[in-house]
Amino acid sequence: MADFNEEIEQMQTESLKQLENDIASKSVKPLEEDAVLQKYSERLEELRKAGNKKEASELSKKAVAYANIVSEAYIKQVNAEQSALEEKCKADYKKRVGGIKGETKERISRLTSKEEINIAKYEGKSALFDAKNKYLAEIGRYRSTKNQAYIDHVMYNRALRDGKTNFKENITMNYKNYINNFQMSKFMLENGLYIAILIFFIVCVIVAPLTGNGQLLSLPNILTILEQSSTRMFYALGVAGLILIAGTDLSVCRMVALGSVTTGLILHPTKNIVSFFGMEPWDFTGLPMGGRLVLALCLSIALCVMFSCFSGFFTAKFKIHPFISTLSAQLIIYGLLFFGTSGTPVGSIDPKIKDFIGGRWELFYFDGDLITFPKLIIPAIIAIFVAWFIWNKTTFGKNMYAVGGNAEAAAVSGINVFAVTMGIFIMAGIFYGCGAFLEAFRANASAGTGQGFELDAIAACVVGGISFNGGIGKIRGAVIGVIIFTGLTYCLTFLGIDTNLQFVFKGFIIIAAVALDSVKYLKRK
Repeated sequence: MADFNEEIEQMQTESLKQLENDIASKSVKPLEEDAVLQKYSERLEELRKAGNKKEASELSKKAVAYANIVSEAYIKQVNAEQSALEEKCKADYKKRVGGIKGETKERISRLTSKEEINIAKYEGKSALFDAKNKYLAEIGRYRSTKNQAYIDHVMYNRALRDGKTNFKENITMNYKNYINNFQMSKFMLENGLYIAILIFFIVCVIVAPLTGNGQLLSLPNILTILEQSSTRMFYALGVAGLILIAGTDLSVCRMVALGSVTTGLILHPTKNIVSFFGMEPWDFTGLPMGGRLVLALCLSIALCVMFSCFSGFFTAKFKIHPFISTLSAQLIIYGLLFFGTSGTPVGSIDPKIKDFIGGRWELFYFDGDLITFPKLIIPAIIAIFVAWFIWNKTTFGKNMYAVGGNAEAAAVSGINVFAVTMGIFIMAGIFYGCGAFLEAFRANASAGTGQGFELDAIAACVVGGISFNGGIGKIRGAVIGVIIFTGLTYCLTFLGIDTNLQFVFKGFIIIAAVALDSVKYLKRK
């Protein structure tokens, strides 16, 4: 080992001296052609085969340190060469554009026929379009070459470390990749709506204290927004699966009412005041509270799944669009609930159990205010994790994307489209049932509970990037969309904006989100 160290240090010293001359003459060689690094690599392979991890680790650090010096010089050389080519390319493109415009203008000046002039203009535009595409392709190639020099450096260092990565190198490489592929038009198309919404929130935060409404951006307000988002998160997670297969669900609001009324009836502290379908008011007070909770949750889920399966069957079996099948389910539930309860609220839930599930934990005092944490946030987080796991880590989740992208191609590849579609509707029903159960802990349930929730859920998914064209979207998109919409409503209410005007803001956001989604879809085609 001592002989090797002496030999490699001597080679390294000579190589670094030569490197100065190579930099001056712009002839720095890439890492794989460096004799010192080849020697390092051979020795490291011998040590690893012999199982000498400690010496291999120490030698690896020396090799990486040397590789960084050589690579830095090589990357600077490549960047300088490619940047010079970029500048030349830009000058040539500018000259080419000027030439095309001049030729087109001269050609038009010699023409008298309107048809010929239009043809000349069209051909001129086509020539400009071709020149721009060629220019962008060349610029992209030069930038990719610069980026690839750094990627090669990182990959070589990883090989020297026996495959181990380095956090700083990874961050730098990802940043360079992003900058290399960055296009302002694409960035604005992907994030323009979020930027506009962020600006709106910033304006609200600034305006709120000026109008005497207090500080909008405070911990209690943020927790309140998250609490209001918690139950709505379930509805968005349910409808997101249907939008992923280019569908929708108009029955969400009635599912919420159905589950909430069921929960309210079972958890009412005394004999119920509602005479369901003319029967005697039900009294569940004889059952233990634990049993009543389980019964309420299971019934809420079962009823929502039943009606969701109703919609899913007609969609999956007869190819009826979910817009129609879920609208039918909505009307059926609406009629049954209002006829059965006469629209009478079921009353409040037992205060103890309401506080146990839907209350808040007292945390600490901040600026004289008691900070409390909403308990409903916890089940919402669990639901997000479950949905993420299903979408990203299961075969069913992969099949959802396949069916949403192209149902016919999915069927040809062996996927049971009927089963996947029914599975999505069942999953949606489960989320609706859980959300409706928790909704009863926020307000007195009635047949009108959840009015308009279906539109908020659908809009949240679209704003979050789940495409109506199917096959595109992430769970995080639905989550972000719910928080954005809930936050928007809260901000407008906090500022004292009339409730009716709030629908105007929501309408503009929805049409903007769908329009951007359509533009992205057309660009992909």
